[in-house]
Parts: sequence; C-alpha cells; structure tokens
Amino acid sequence: MNYSVIDVKDFEGRRTPVAQALGALAIRANQFDSQPGQLGHEHDELKSGQEELFVPLSGSGFLQIDGETVDLEPGRYVLVQPSALRRVDAGPEGLSYLVIGARVVGETD
Repeated sequence: MNYSVIDVKDFEGRRTPVAQALGALAIRANQFDSQPGQLGHEHDELKSGQEELFVPLSGSGFLQIDGETVDLEPGRYVLVQPSALRRVDAGPEGLSYLVIGARVVGETD
C-alpha cells in the first residue's frame, strides 16, 4: 500500500505522534491538544537541528518566540528556526495544533 491513515481520536494524551504513527521516514509531525490556559514547555531545537512549522487546528493561543508573541489561530502558519526559543500557550478555549519539523541541512553539521 502506498499510503497510511490514522485518526487522532484513537490516541490518548496531549501529544499524538502523527508522523511516527503513519510510518513516515523523513517527516516529523506531532499534534498537541492543550487545555484552556495550558502553558507549554519553552525549548529550542538546536540539538535536533530542525525548523518547525506550527499549524493551529482549532481554538487559539500564543506562540512565544525569543520573547516575542505571535497569535495562533486556524489559518495562520508560523515557521520557527532551530535556534529560537519557543513555547506554545493555549488560549481560553484551548488549542489544538500540529507541529511539522524537518532538519535544516548544515544547521548542526
């Protein structure tokens, strides 16, 4: 078969390892489902060397990037480079979002 399918409702917990569950070899993707007002974990991706694309799916929230705040809502896409500190905080109705990561060639070489 040349495709795979998962349904996020079949997973428990805040994080769904989308790409891993689909058997992806080159793509890294996780869905996060945050409760209203839930604060994320501040981190960078220097060790992995991957840039991350944040894709809000439902609800709203904020992406803190190196001390700046970017609003997250469906239809907005935010690309964050590996060296930037980032943290996602859910808004008052919660936030579901997808994070797609890929290693930047030369970033950690």
